[in-house]
Amino acid sequence: MKVSYNWLKEYLNLENITPEQLADQITLTGIEVDSLIVPGEGLKKLVVGEVRTVEKMEGSDHLNVTQVDVGAEELNQIVCGAPNVAENQKVVVALPGARLPGNFKIKKSKLRGHVSNGMICSLEELGFSDSVIPKRIEDGIYVLPEEAIVGADALSYLGLDDIIIDLDITPNRADAMSMRGVAYEAGTILSQNPEFEKVSLSENAEDLIENYMTVSVQAKEDTPDYKLRIVKDVIVKESPLWLQRKLMNAGIRPIDSVVDVTNYIMLEYGQPLHAFDYDALNSKEIYVRRANQDEKIITLDGQERTLNQDNLVVTNGDQPVALAGVMGGQNSHVTEKTRTVAIESAVFASSLVRKTAQSLNLRSESSSRFERGLNLGTVQAALDHATALIAEINGGQIVSGIAEIEVTKPLEKKVSITLQRINHVLGTELSLEEVASIFIRLQFEYTLVEDEFIISVPLRRWDISIEADLLEEVARVYGYNKIPSTLPMMESTPGELNDKQRLTRFIHRYLEGSGLAQTISYALTTPEKAERFSMKPSKTTNLDWPMSEEHKTLRLSLISGLVDNAAYNAARQMKNIALYEVGHVFYENESGNLPLEEEHVAGLLSGSLTENTWSNTAQPVDFYTLKGIVEELLETIGIKETIKFAADSSFNDLHPGRTAEIYLGEEKIGVIGQIHPEIAGVFDLEETYVFELSVDALVAAEKNSVLYAAIPKYPGTSRDIALLVEETISHNEVMDVIEANGGKWLQQVRLFDLYQGEHIEAGKKSIAYSLAYLNPEATLKEEEVNKDFEKVKKALKQELNAEIR
Repeated sequence: MKVSYNWLKEYLNLENITPEQLADQITLTGIEVDSLIVPGEGLKKLVVGEVRTVEKMEGSDHLNVTQVDVGAEELNQIVCGAPNVAENQKVVVALPGARLPGNFKIKKSKLRGHVSNGMICSLEELGFSDSVIPKRIEDGIYVLPEEAIVGADALSYLGLDDIIIDLDITPNRADAMSMRGVAYEAGTILSQNPEFEKVSLSENAEDLIENYMTVSVQAKEDTPDYKLRIVKDVIVKESPLWLQRKLMNAGIRPIDSVVDVTNYIMLEYGQPLHAFDYDALNSKEIYVRRANQDEKIITLDGQERTLNQDNLVVTNGDQPVALAGVMGGQNSHVTEKTRTVAIESAVFASSLVRKTAQSLNLRSESSSRFERGLNLGTVQAALDHATALIAEINGGQIVSGIAEIEVTKPLEKKVSITLQRINHVLGTELSLEEVASIFIRLQFEYTLVEDEFIISVPLRRWDISIEADLLEEVARVYGYNKIPSTLPMMESTPGELNDKQRLTRFIHRYLEGSGLAQTISYALTTPEKAERFSMKPSKTTNLDWPMSEEHKTLRLSLISGLVDNAAYNAARQMKNIALYEVGHVFYENESGNLPLEEEHVAGLLSGSLTENTWSNTAQPVDFYTLKGIVEELLETIGIKETIKFAADSSFNDLHPGRTAEIYLGEEKIGVIGQIHPEIAGVFDLEETYVFELSVDALVAAEKNSVLYAAIPKYPGTSRDIALLVEETISHNEVMDVIEANGGKWLQQVRLFDLYQGEHIEAGKKSIAYSLAYLNPEATLKEEEVNKDFEKVKKALKQELNAEIR
C-alpha cells in the first residue's frame, strides 16, 4: 500500500512530524514500512510554461520549434519532438541547469541550427513509471490545467513534492489497505482523531432508481451486500489534475473521469467499486450468481476467460458483465460515449474472489482487498462519495434511491479484557488510566466494570475478535520496546532424548556415513508434485492463503523434493548425486480438519558413489546399491520382525520393473525403486534411484536386544549352489526355500552371481548362492552338512522347478 504523505495531511495535522519519523512510528506499532519513496528527489529548475507558438522545423518530420513563456522577460525557444505539443498549452519545462532522474542535466543546446533553451517534459522523463502514465500521453508531453501559474514550480502540480510511505500490509491488517485506515493508524500514533470530508448528495427527486434497475443475488452467502446507484447525463472526460496526481502516486494509471473516481474511492475507503455503462447493459436487471461451467467472458484486458462454478459473476440477468470483485467485462465498460453510469458497491465472498483470481491468474487491486476483507460499515458511504464525485466532475444528475438487496445491518463486536490479564501477559504494571488512554487513542469505545474493559470494536477493525487481539493492540500502542524482558520461572530438569529422537539421529549419522548429503525441502509444493511418489493413496491438503502457486499444497512424499534438488545439481554439472532428507509428509485426515503428519526418511542416488582414480574405476549406482544401503540401515537398527522387499509396478512415477515395496512383517513401511525414465527425462536426470521409509513405523517396530557373542571356537564350512530357474522367480522366493530347508546349522545365505544371456535358455536365469554352516558347540561333520545341503537342493527342485547346475 503506497501512502501519500500529502494526502494523509488532509486528514491529520502532521506539522510536528516528518515523513521519516512517521514511518519509524508506524513500524514500531506493527506495520512494516518497506521504503520511503521521494518522487521529486534530485529534480530542480522545473517550472510551468505556456506554449505561445509552434512551428514545424524544416527538414524534420517530427521536430517543432516552440516559443514558451516561463515567466521570464523573454520567451524561451525550445525544440520539441512531442506529437501532441500545441499552442496555448500549459506544460512542464526543464530550464537549462535542471536535473532530471538518472542525474540527467539539461543544457542549452542547438538542434539542426536551432537553439533550444531547455526541454518540454513528458511524465516518463520526470521519472514516472510506464504503468501509471495515462495512455493518451504515453508518447507525448503532459499538459497541465489552464489554471496552472506560468513560472511557478511544477513539482507540486504533479505531486513530485510528495513523499510516499510504502507499507507492507499483513493479511490481518487489511484495514490499512485504505487511506482512511492508515489515517486512523497514524492518528493513534499522534493521539489525533482524523477528520474526513462530509459528503452530501443532491439527488434528482423526479427520477427514481426503480425506473432504471433492480438487483438480486443467487446466494446471500456469496454476495452478502450489493448496492447500485445511477448517475445520468454525464460527460466522460479527462480527470482533474488533483485526482490524477493521487492515483499516479498510489501506482494506479488514470483512465477517465469515471473509472478514476472508482479507483480513488477504493484507495480512500478500501472499498472496491465498479462502474458500468448503463446503456451497454441492455437490461434493467443486475443478477449476481455462480458462473456456469465453461461459460465465457471477455474482461477489460481483452482476454477471453473460461469460467467454472467456483467463479462469481455479475450479469445483466442473462450474460456476465463482470467477474465479481476481480475485473469488469469489456461488454459493459465506461467509454467516452457513456452518458449514464451504474456504480456498484458490494461485498463478495472472499474465498470465491480468491479462487477466481488464482484460477484465472488475474489479481487486481480490487481482488486483493476483497480477499482480505472489507469494512462493512463503509459500503454505502463509499458508494455515496463516488456518486457525488462522478456527478460533480462529469456534470451528471444523481438518480434518486439505491438498488440493493436486503442486508442485515452489521453490528460492532464486544470483546472484554481485564487489567490484571493485560499486565500478567505483557509483564507490565499499567494502570487503568494508561490502558484507557490507549483505547481512546485507538478510538475504541469501552465501558469499565471494576477492572474489566468491555470494548465495542469498530467495524473498521474487523481483525479484532478475541482477547488476544486486544492484548496485541495494547502492546503495540504502548510500545513493544517498553515491554520489560523477563525470563520464565521454571525448575531445571535434565534433558534426555526419546526413542524417536535417538533413532532419527542414528539415521542421519548412518546415511551421511554411507555418502549421502542432507537436504531440506519446502513441505509446500505444487499440487502436481505433491501427489508424486506417495506411498499410499491420499487426497492432498491445499492452503487457503499460499505464498505462491509453487507453494500451495502439502507434500505426500519426500522424494519429489529430492528430485527437484537433484535436478538443480544436475543442471550445474553435478552428475554424481547422493542426497537424503528426514521430514514430514501430510496425509488426508478423514476425521478432522488438520492433515495427518508422518515423519519419513528418503534418499536418492544418481551417477556414482565413488570417483575415478588411478586405482579405482567409478561404478554407476543401481537398484542394488541403494537396496544394500537400506537393508544395512534396517539391519543396524536391529528390527526384530522380518523385512521383505516385494516387487511392485503400481507406482506411475517409478520404473515398473525396478520398484519394490518394503514390508515390516505384513505392514508396508516404504518403497524403493528407479525414477521412471520419462520423469527422469523431464528433470534431465540420468538413471536415478530413490527410497522412502516411515520413521514412525521404524520407531514403533520391536527391536532385537543387543547381544555380544564370543568368536566361534570351531570352524564352519560352506557350500555353493548354482541354479537355473524361470526369470519370474524372485530372489526372495529362493531365499525362503533355502532358509526353510537349510537345517539348524545354516548361518548365512549370500547371492554371489546372477546371469542371463548367451548359453542360457530364453526366459530363464542362472543364480548362485553361498550357504555358510556353523555349529558353535562342536566341529561340524561332513555328513551333517551334506545331508542338510541335499535337503535344500531337493526342495529347490520340487518347489521352484530349479535345475541344479
